[in-house]
Amino acid sequence: MSALCDGRVVVITGAGRGLGRAHALAYAAEGARLVVNDLGVGLDGTSGAQDTTGPGSPAALVAQEIRAAGGEAVQHSGDIATTEGAASLIRTALETYGRLDTLVNNAGFLRDRMLVNLDEDDFDAVIRVHLKGHFLPLRHAAAHWRAEVKAGRRPEARVVNTSSGAGLLGSVGQGNYSAAKAGIVALTLVAAAELHRYGVQANAIAPAARTRMTEHTFADTMAAPDSGFDTMAPENVSPLVVWLGSAASAGVTGRVFEAEGGRITVMEGWRPGPSTDRGGRWSPAEAGEAARKLLAEAGEPGAVYGA
Repeated sequence: MSALCDGRVVVITGAGRGLGRAHALAYAAEGARLVVNDLGVGLDGTSGAQDTTGPGSPAALVAQEIRAAGGEAVQHSGDIATTEGAASLIRTALETYGRLDTLVNNAGFLRDRMLVNLDEDDFDAVIRVHLKGHFLPLRHAAAHWRAEVKAGRRPEARVVNTSSGAGLLGSVGQGNYSAAKAGIVALTLVAAAELHRYGVQANAIAPAARTRMTEHTFADTMAAPDSGFDTMAPENVSPLVVWLGSAASAGVTGRVFEAEGGRITVMEGWRPGPSTDRGGRWSPAEAGEAARKLLAEAGEPGAVYGA
């Protein structure tokens, strides 16, 4: 019996640890051939004393783990938030395996601050790695898939982006991260609309799992239990990511899924609520009175994470 991803080539960014590592191992178990990307930096995006590109780097260790289990995987340690790094990531898949089927964008780090303490560099750095780090690999992968269609070969391509509950509802102390993750949702919707003609499906996940980015920020809820089902294990999220990246997910695109433990939720996003139209211009006082009446009819807004 064939596995779900037999023959598919999958590129995963930020795959050296946490969710990315879990995704890589899950894809390999389903027959995929992997490009394991990780820059090997610390939780805040800065380099430490550890091996970041050599045989002891996070990306190399995950690739070795996959090969030791009988799978196929190669390491990529480039910075995917640069044009050259993103281009070389896609090029690695094509030069190693001759094709590209699935891109899983997962790389990121945190620099949490309250808004009044959040400086420009920390805002830019988080936007860069999360949002730009999604855009550039997607842009180079999409260019390849478009070329394939023009050459008469229509792919069954998949993109799985990584947003967050912070991107959907906001998170106190994470203005930079929340903004980046919200941008990833919008980027996913645009990709789904623009790339459908090239055989590409794009979806996003908003995972809740224990990673370097969450185990301290949300220590109480992320702690592993002494026994029983570990709800926050990152491996719980990977089955959905593998399915979304496989040919079996045909027809599913432009969607956002929340995944936590054994629960999968389709997120429905912004939809029109109560509305009124007077057919002319409001005065400020009238607009305020109308807004108050509409709010009385509307449901409560989603809770802000950490509030």
